[in-house]
Amino acid sequence: MRTIKKRILWLCCTALIAVSGTAIAQEKGYGLNAGDVLLVSIWGEPELTREVLVRPDGKINFPLVGDIDAAARTPEDVQAVIVERLEQFIPDAVATVAVINTAGNKIYVLGKVLRPGEFTASRALDVMQALAMAGGLNQFAAANKIKVLRRGADGRQRSISFRYADVEDGRNLQTNIILQSGDVVVVP
Repeated sequence: MRTIKKRILWLCCTALIAVSGTAIAQEKGYGLNAGDVLLVSIWGEPELTREVLVRPDGKINFPLVGDIDAAARTPEDVQAVIVERLEQFIPDAVATVAVINTAGNKIYVLGKVLRPGEFTASRALDVMQALAMAGGLNQFAAANKIKVLRRGADGRQRSISFRYADVEDGRNLQTNIILQSGDVVVVP
């Protein structure tokens, strides 16, 4: 009976986290980034409730579990690994992993904008929204030569063209892509 109650509680907590909007909504869920802060709790084990930081190497460390590769995984993936590894110490463990700070989800806007710099994306952002966060284009910007630099999982960087005037006029809206963590918007 206790196991059934734990599972029901776990399902309720998971649904609450999904609805709460703490993670950025993406097709597969929010992919964790270095710098993100997670709240990990184990039901019935208050000494195992703590905040953990996703380290620059993409890993987190949790008592009894050790290191877990977290970067690019969803909180649900990390939760499943924690439950699996805790099984030998706490049978039928129920874990909850919540993203409490998306500080690792950063995009960069450089060049001829009013406020270039690093921006934390607390939700999904497209190119136009990132430009707005940077204060918009300055008078010397080459608005139709904007590039988004994106590094793939293989480490290779690619350039994605963006023509401001097209999107501003309601044309080629598909070029106003959703940015990913680490993307650099360059405004020449």
